[in-house]
Amino acid sequence: MAIDVPPTATPSRETAPLRPAPPASGPSNPSPGQPDPLAGGFLASKRWTKLIPIAFVTYSLAYLDRSNFSIAVAGGMKSDLNLSASLSALVGASFFLGYFFFQIPGAIYAERKSAVRLVFWSLIAWGALASLQGLLTSSTALIVVRFGVGVVEAAVLPAMVILLANWFTSKERGRANTYLILGNPITVMWLSAVSGYLIELTSWRGMFIIEGIPAITWAFVFRYIMRDRPRDAAWLDAREAEAVEAAIAAEQAKIKPAGGYLKAMTSRNVVLLSVQYFLWSLGIYGFVFWLPSIVSAGSKSGIGLTGLISAIPYGFAAILMLVNSRASDRAGNRANFVWPWLALGAAAFYGSYLLGADHFWWSFVLLVVAGGCMYAPYGPYFAYIPEFLPRQTAAASIALINSFGGLGGFAGAYLIGWLNDSTGSTDASFLLMAACLAIAAAIMPLVARINRTRVADQPVGV
Repeated sequence: MAIDVPPTATPSRETAPLRPAPPASGPSNPSPGQPDPLAGGFLASKRWTKLIPIAFVTYSLAYLDRSNFSIAVAGGMKSDLNLSASLSALVGASFFLGYFFFQIPGAIYAERKSAVRLVFWSLIAWGALASLQGLLTSSTALIVVRFGVGVVEAAVLPAMVILLANWFTSKERGRANTYLILGNPITVMWLSAVSGYLIELTSWRGMFIIEGIPAITWAFVFRYIMRDRPRDAAWLDAREAEAVEAAIAAEQAKIKPAGGYLKAMTSRNVVLLSVQYFLWSLGIYGFVFWLPSIVSAGSKSGIGLTGLISAIPYGFAAILMLVNSRASDRAGNRANFVWPWLALGAAAFYGSYLLGADHFWWSFVLLVVAGGCMYAPYGPYFAYIPEFLPRQTAAASIALINSFGGLGGFAGAYLIGWLNDSTGSTDASFLLMAACLAIAAAIMPLVARINRTRVADQPVGV
């Protein structure tokens, strides 16, 4: 992925000398008569309004091209390509194999070189591959292309988490990550509604072709606005950039050195979180990939209305994510804002299993609860990792954890489809998702709490 970006038409933004990095001791004192950039809300407002919308749209597009496969399966691709439920699951799951193998190399490149450059080229590549899916006529070719989409999307989440960690302090990071990952449920919400009707207007092929184009266009918007660090941004003056970077450097100075990539990635916390995220992702991706088919079978609705009904859990999830992330930033103990939600999600899946297909609408209410509970902890979870690892090793550790999430996604997409196909019902798959979430909830309290002095509150948040 180490590809040089062609010169842009605005060399002043791209080739201007970088400002020197600020010292780790803290921001310099303002000169007499000058306002302290950290004392008011202007600097905070600029960071949130400039960066967060860009991060949100970028991750939204990644999730669009990852998740519209489930709508296509329910909308005619399964019959057109003669896909059994098991083969459909394998095609959908092939994405996660590519996602797993290329997480860590991409994340290390983002950390050492440029997250912005990596995401720029990834946007172009996955948009092109996503559109290509609409032109394929065999399941074998579809598996290869889905694998390729996984490869080019692999480093996007770790790269974006590290990118936001370069711009936002610990007190802000839960909300910043939530606004990033909010692109997940929000995208699935409108994707479920719009894609169903788009298939009705064109076909599943037309849907793939149309929905891959925005990522390619957005790549150039992303490249123009986003910068790797505050000192690279033309819209911040030198004192503002120094204030942000010094506050973050002061936090990093209080973190115990991890001893290199291997030691960081094999540490107790990272191993526990990797296993935990595998189980969590098995549940959530089994839910995402098979909810439209479950709704279609249970409600007896057409693909348009099925998409609309399938969007409901994600609207609920978006609300819970915002509420939970703000509470997490205020309290500071991230783990307590993760495991209770997963435990409640497990209970909701089990309740849906007890109700069964004969009481679909009551069962669907519990599926809405389960979906919301699985999404609610995302912001606090990904804010947690940079808080116990130095910046130099955090990206690789996040990538390792996220790659196990990719394996969980593979297992969820494949196993849920296989269970539904083998048993002829959703009972076994609901039990599997309930069990995985329950174990994931039980693992989270075992993660060692951070034993370090909390950095004094810096008034740079919103």
